[in-house]
Amino acid sequence: IFAPPGHTNVDFSPLRNHPRDVTVLDPVSIADLLRNAFVYPPHSIYHDVKFAISGFDGEQDLHGDPRFHFRYQSSRGLRPRLGAVDGGLLLKTYHELLVDAVRRSSAAMRAPWFLQSGGKDSTSMAIAVAEARPDAVCITYLGGQEEDEVDSARFVASQLGLRHEALVCDPGRAYDRYLAMVPAMPLLTADFAMLSYADLATEIVANGGDGVIDAMGSDNYFGMPIHWRQRLKTLLALRLRLPRGIVESSLVYKNFRLSYVLGTLQMDAFERCFPGSRFSDAEVDALLGCPISDRSRQRLELFRADIEAAPSMEARRRVAATIIEAATFGKGMFTTSALSLSLAYPYREARLCDWIFHEVPDALLMGPGGVNKVLVRDHIAEHFQHLPYVRAKGCFRFDLCGLARQRFDQVHAFAVQSQSLLPGAKRWLEEHRHRLDNKYYASKFYLLAVTLPWLLSCMS
Repeated sequence: IFAPPGHTNVDFSPLRNHPRDVTVLDPVSIADLLRNAFVYPPHSIYHDVKFAISGFDGEQDLHGDPRFHFRYQSSRGLRPRLGAVDGGLLLKTYHELLVDAVRRSSAAMRAPWFLQSGGKDSTSMAIAVAEARPDAVCITYLGGQEEDEVDSARFVASQLGLRHEALVCDPGRAYDRYLAMVPAMPLLTADFAMLSYADLATEIVANGGDGVIDAMGSDNYFGMPIHWRQRLKTLLALRLRLPRGIVESSLVYKNFRLSYVLGTLQMDAFERCFPGSRFSDAEVDALLGCPISDRSRQRLELFRADIEAAPSMEARRRVAATIIEAATFGKGMFTTSALSLSLAYPYREARLCDWIFHEVPDALLMGPGGVNKVLVRDHIAEHFQHLPYVRAKGCFRFDLCGLARQRFDQVHAFAVQSQSLLPGAKRWLEEHRHRLDNKYYASKFYLLAVTLPWLLSCMS
């Protein structure tokens, strides 16, 4: 199953008659989910189903000898210089291409809803949505107090004449909505915004929406500046196997930052590019009851040539962002498919991607001091000034600790019922129950909460 750029309403109909049975589950893919929160492409949760997004040629045999190539590798020196192009014309062209991308990708939608996080990408797209689909409803998700951009998003929508709604995260409600759609979800990913997406998609259906417009998808061709935190995390990722007594000592387990650092020490440097706190290799082996984590990491070798060809840490991070599209886009594709919603990612439209990557000067992609998406900022500045997104990155945060408090017993019951697949899950939950007010451990609980019920649906 291919989901190339520009094609977001993926045809999952071949899976309607696919057996939902434990015999076709891929245990290495389960290890992928627990180690990295997604299945390494082109694999899927089923050993006989391959799922590929960017980087794979639609003509190749993904079961035989799959080949990956990152399309948007660095083209420094090939793009025009800043002084050689008309800045006003660039902005005009960007706006027109974005409006066209919104219009074409949402053409089949009767009542579209736009996921407006309040960040740069969604603010720029909101400007295009107001022109291409003024009938769209904007919705902003408040997942926690860490990054609250509802006021900014509401102001932008109001100024553009768009209707705006907000949905406050209730982790129990979101989980119930996810469980309701599990039987209809074609494939599985454990992206850390999966439950947020399930919550939002269900809300949209309940309010008469028939389509979702999502502003994700521009990072891997706009570029991803590297800040000191990313460099430090890479230096700390040493693939150590630390004794459990150190990692879970009383001095550590209540401290998120220290837990995160010790978790990073046990990770692969490239896999540390992937977001979130996840299970260590030793934990994954214990959860699955066999030495399997090495087989999961071996899947990274398919991407090794592109990783080594990347000329900088920033370029390697864009390779990582492309690999993880199986999760970042997958959560939208799988949930909207389960609810029969249309889905659009306008930033993935090929004309827009190619124009930005090849025709926009480097200085308008990333500016001095790691300022990212300069062209997007300039586009927004034509309409708005001094919005909070400049100071804080917006995303669909989720109350991980709240989920653990509200749904521990339910997830524990799932672990008991699925011991034949994850024999170590019940023990891990029981041993770590008193640690789940630490977001590091709550993140791991989240991975089990998302994974276990889907796997359990294959055992019924």
